[in-house]
Amino acid sequence: MKYIFVYVTTTDEKEAKEISEALVEEKLAACTNIFPIKSIYRWKGKIQKENEVPILIKTKAELVDKVIKRVKELHSYEVPCTVSIPIEKGYADFFKWISETTK
Repeated sequence: MKYIFVYVTTTDEKEAKEISEALVEEKLAACTNIFPIKSIYRWKGKIQKENEVPILIKTKAELVDKVIKRVKELHSYEVPCTVSIPIEKGYADFFKWISETTK
């Protein structure tokens, strides 16, 4: 079985918590991590400087499409940053826990 991190940026901690709680409750994610960052990006021709709150989602590769779809349904951004990052190696018991706590 393969495991994935899904990285998502959100507007604030409230939105990050709402998305995280939904994903864990629905067993699409075993766990999420929420942390603050400062982002600089171009949007609609202008440079933006914003505080954002990313989520690092831990899940199985087979659930990534469902995670991405659910994030889009819950997210306030028109084009949310939602990307998957494969995990090449890790502690076997950690992967077992992800398997046991997701669909």
